[in-house]
Amino acid sequence: MSKLTYIFVHGLSGWGSYDSRYEKMPYWGMRNGDLMVQLRELGYDCYAASVAPHDSAYDRACELYAQLAGTVTDYGRNHSGKYGHDRYGRDFSGKPLIPDFNDDTRLVLFGHSFGGATIRTFAHLMEHDLKEEAGEDPSPLFKGGMGNRIFALVTIAAPHNGTTAYDLYEDPDFDVNSVRIPLIEDLAGNIRGKVNAQKPLPFNDRADYDMHIDNALRLNEQLKLSDNVYYFSQPCEMSREKEDGTHVPIGKGMELIFRRSSRRIGAYKGKTRGGFIIDESWRQNDGLVNTVSACYPLYNDHKDFDPASIEKGKWNVFKTRHADHMALQGGLTKRTEVLPYYKEIIEMISSLK
Repeated sequence: MSKLTYIFVHGLSGWGSYDSRYEKMPYWGMRNGDLMVQLRELGYDCYAASVAPHDSAYDRACELYAQLAGTVTDYGRNHSGKYGHDRYGRDFSGKPLIPDFNDDTRLVLFGHSFGGATIRTFAHLMEHDLKEEAGEDPSPLFKGGMGNRIFALVTIAAPHNGTTAYDLYEDPDFDVNSVRIPLIEDLAGNIRGKVNAQKPLPFNDRADYDMHIDNALRLNEQLKLSDNVYYFSQPCEMSREKEDGTHVPIGKGMELIFRRSSRRIGAYKGKTRGGFIIDESWRQNDGLVNTVSACYPLYNDHKDFDPASIEKGKWNVFKTRHADHMALQGGLTKRTEVLPYYKEIIEMISSLK
């Protein structure tokens, strides 16, 4: 079997090795230094992709393919027409993310946060054809038949089933202002909102649309598991339950900028516009994502991770990690050493060859 190549895909508002800011502050590793460099020094072939920070999982998956293949991003004839944007995007011709991308390639894809939906969509497109997107001179991506290039997927704190961080604002039966937010957390939450400000995009072709629960569940129904791929997920939590059943952030462990959203997620239960019931099990969170949503996509087969029995074609769910949403990136202000964590996962996956 060919050597495994490890591709790391960032989440919402993130960045990768094609972006200038990565050199100063690597998304993978943060102030601990570039995780890709550290893993390469251990002999692992690792690369950090750069996909559109706020675009839909589909658009990001198309861009990821273009980076790997070293070509122009093609969003497809039908998709681009439907959502009113250019069919072609960033050009990676002559500057592929990896040296060779062919049928001998075996990819292990890591996706943090919304990067999880991105790599799931990418893996689906690689295996299944989208004839309606082909048009004239189509990207090979739309022909499918390349599922053999995907060896494993690993999602980190990914909102597989969406996050109530969006839906709670749209539930008329939930009063956001009833949740008490300390002033310093409110101010920090405003700063995060400015950082996440995005370019104008079609309302239904962008990341925050995909992360609404109803929309995430529809995506789950479309993205079929492959019997030939290993799937792993890492849920995280950094909230505690109060006597009244609500959850609040653990201050010593959670970044300040996440605590406002954590309190609101931790107080919410209700119903989505599509009628999906959000009960108390959705209150535990990592600051941005409900822990229950990060375990596995609903409608997908799954099991608790067992090192003695790792199965293809279903989600092997790691034990919930006591960490906030960015801790496994290295942390923002709360520095976390992450090399041992990723090294252990990579060694485990390498043993499956």
